[in-house]
Amino acid sequence: MPLSTAQPALLLLADGTAYHGFSFGATGTTIGEVVFNTGMTGYQEVLTDPSYLGQIVTFTCPELGNTGINALDEESSRPHVRGAIARNICAKPSNWRSQGSLPDYLTQHNVVGIYGIDTRALTRRLRSSGAMNGAISTEILDPDVLLKQVQAAPSMDGLNLVKEITTACTYEWQEPTLPEWEFQENRVVPDRPFTVVALDFGIKRNILHRLASHGCKVIVVPANTPAAEILAHNPDGIFLSNGPGDPAAVTEGITTTQDLLAADRPIFGICMGHQILGLSMGCDTFKLKFGHRGLNHPAGLSQQIEITSQNHGFAVNLASLPEGTVDVTHLNLNDKTVAGLRHRTLPMFSVQYHPEASPGPHDADYLFGQFVAAMAQHRA
Repeated sequence: MPLSTAQPALLLLADGTAYHGFSFGATGTTIGEVVFNTGMTGYQEVLTDPSYLGQIVTFTCPELGNTGINALDEESSRPHVRGAIARNICAKPSNWRSQGSLPDYLTQHNVVGIYGIDTRALTRRLRSSGAMNGAISTEILDPDVLLKQVQAAPSMDGLNLVKEITTACTYEWQEPTLPEWEFQENRVVPDRPFTVVALDFGIKRNILHRLASHGCKVIVVPANTPAAEILAHNPDGIFLSNGPGDPAAVTEGITTTQDLLAADRPIFGICMGHQILGLSMGCDTFKLKFGHRGLNHPAGLSQQIEITSQNHGFAVNLASLPEGTVDVTHLNLNDKTVAGLRHRTLPMFSVQYHPEASPGPHDADYLFGQFVAAMAQHRA
């Protein structure tokens, strides 16, 4: 995109650091937590991932938009990021799957973006100082004026965003799984589908696709659904989804999960679902300095390593695990934070990363198979 014709824009961090660039997407002012994602692909999946609600995402990939936009790569019905930050933008994509350009897509969905700034310098600032609130504006270009708005915005710590993103009503997932989503041909699909009730804290479409691909009938329920209503569906298993914000603030989900612990049903949690399961079993969570957001995070234990897709700003506190009850199955090998848990006696497990990938590697798809196996054992 030629810089000479673009509208000026300002990115301002809560610490007063200002970056002057150019507008792409919608115009206006947007405020959120500024984070960075190190993936070299998958920008559309990131933009539409409900877990990014409330955040302005810095893409460290040097150019965004080359492959355009297409409906099949959306993780929800629309973008949920508060804003997008890029070094360079491609306004004329070249890809056989493309149905439109990234700038037009963001304009359509009223997402403010800025490009033409040094994203390497910005990422280094966030790594050293930590993720912080910030703003992108095409209408307020005076840093002193914009800073007052940024500093008045609430912190992500203690913020319950799940209530803004969860489904308003219960529904059964009906979308067909297309051939391009299929892999892991050796998976075992049951003769009779397993009924899975998924608590929607901000669930991604590809999680639903993977559950369906492994032979599950998925009923998605709001995050505040009580345990009795969930069990009334007579589920073979219960799934706890990903989602945005501070997991400790999602008290309704924690209470429900605590009530479900006594139901003796297999439970599988991903990302926020992992944190909610940990909190329900007596663990604590804490906010990471700058989070884990990318496609190549190593996770594992006992010499077995998976390359994983991750997107989270909070983690389970290793020191808070109840002794003799919960085992760590995976650690993030970059910083040794908890990346997987399993209950010693109950059929419950969770991972901090995204085994459904989208985008990312498929190393961990076997976890859906483990969930199916646990449901098969429970059904027997």
